[in-house]
Amino acid sequence: MNRKQLYMGSFFDHFMIIYDPRQDGKVQHKLMDILFIAVAATVCRCDEWAEMEDWAIAKEEWLRQYIELPNGIPSWYTIERVLDVIDPKQFEKCFSEWMKEITQIDKGTVVAIDGKTMRGTAEKSSGKKLTL
Repeated sequence: MNRKQLYMGSFFDHFMIIYDPRQDGKVQHKLMDILFIAVAATVCRCDEWAEMEDWAIAKEEWLRQYIELPNGIPSWYTIERVLDVIDPKQFEKCFSEWMKEITQIDKGTVVAIDGKTMRGTAEKSSGKKLTL
C-alpha cells in the first residue's frame, strides 16, 4: 500500500474529528496513530498499556499499511498519556458511531465499552481490575 492510501477507511472517517489537546512542539506521534493502535490492540485483547506497546511492536509491519508512524511505535506511557487527555465523550461518540457502521447495530442498542482499563482504574497494588 502506498502512502496516499494511509488513513483511509471507516475507522479514520469516524475518529479524525477527535480534538488533540497536546502542544504542537512536543508531539512526536500522530493522534490518529495512537488511537488506531489503542483500538486495534484492545480488539486483540490487550488491556494493559505495556501490552498495547508490545502488540504494536509485533504488528508494526501490519500497522504501517494503515498508519504512518513517522517516529515509530509510541511507548506505552505515551499511549496512556494521550488517551488520558482526549475527551472521553468525544471518543465514545466516535467509537459508537464507528461500531454502528461496521456492525449494523440497530438504533437504541447499547454498546458496552470497558473504559476502566483504558483509563487506568485497575487496582495497581494487587493487579486486580476493578469491576462494577
